[in-house]
Amino acid sequence: MGVLAAERIKLTSTKSPWWCSAIIIALSLGVAALLASVAGSTYGEEGSGPFTVAEVALGVSGFGVLVLMIMATLTVTSEYRFGIIRSTFQATPHRDRVVLAKAGLVGVYGALLTAVLVLLAYVVGTMFGGPDAGASLTLSTAEDWRVVYGVAIYAFLGVVLAVGVGVLVRQSAAAISLIVLWPLLIETLLGTFGSFGETVAPFLPFMNVNRFVGSATTGEWHWGAWGSLLYFAGFVAVVFGAALIVVNRRDA
Repeated sequence: MGVLAAERIKLTSTKSPWWCSAIIIALSLGVAALLASVAGSTYGEEGSGPFTVAEVALGVSGFGVLVLMIMATLTVTSEYRFGIIRSTFQATPHRDRVVLAKAGLVGVYGALLTAVLVLLAYVVGTMFGGPDAGASLTLSTAEDWRVVYGVAIYAFLGVVLAVGVGVLVRQSAAAISLIVLWPLLIETLLGTFGSFGETVAPFLPFMNVNRFVGSATTGEWHWGAWGSLLYFAGFVAVVFGAALIVVNRRDA
């Protein structure tokens, strides 16, 4: 409990978490309003499908979780940069407890924040979608509700992954680059290499978690949506487990 209290004080007494939270809120609701407006203006045209909860929540699942992961990795790399981590480890010789506390605290916060933002994005979508697209946006199916709690689960696992990457890399610039480039560039590029991309795509971690939250539906998958979540969770467990092993073996 002492470790959790210390990490809570660090999280709430520095400016970066507050700025990151403000950016997450602005991006999530701003993208929801933009997508709803576009859907409302093109509703009924050829090639336009029904406006869904997964689409209106793209600002949360796409940009919001990404910023949350950057915030999570900074809770680790910033301490390495300024040397605070040495004092932290001196106060808590069991270093894995510090890493677990960081991941757990920021992960729970991120899960609650994103769940609320998905619901707010739904409200914004009904307001800006107009009488057609806004009216078609409902929380009436299991897939719709899976977006609400699925993004929260994704946020929690994404934070755990980001903390693990921060522990392994230690450098803010390198860790943030890896977190941003992997889902946005590397996996996207791999998926464009013809038959090779079609074969590899179902095994890419972020492709799987996006499928779980309803953001990726194309491709020949070897398991269901919950299987995709378990696959991503396994990937997170491997990275975070490696971080727990390394943090106890390397010098601070």
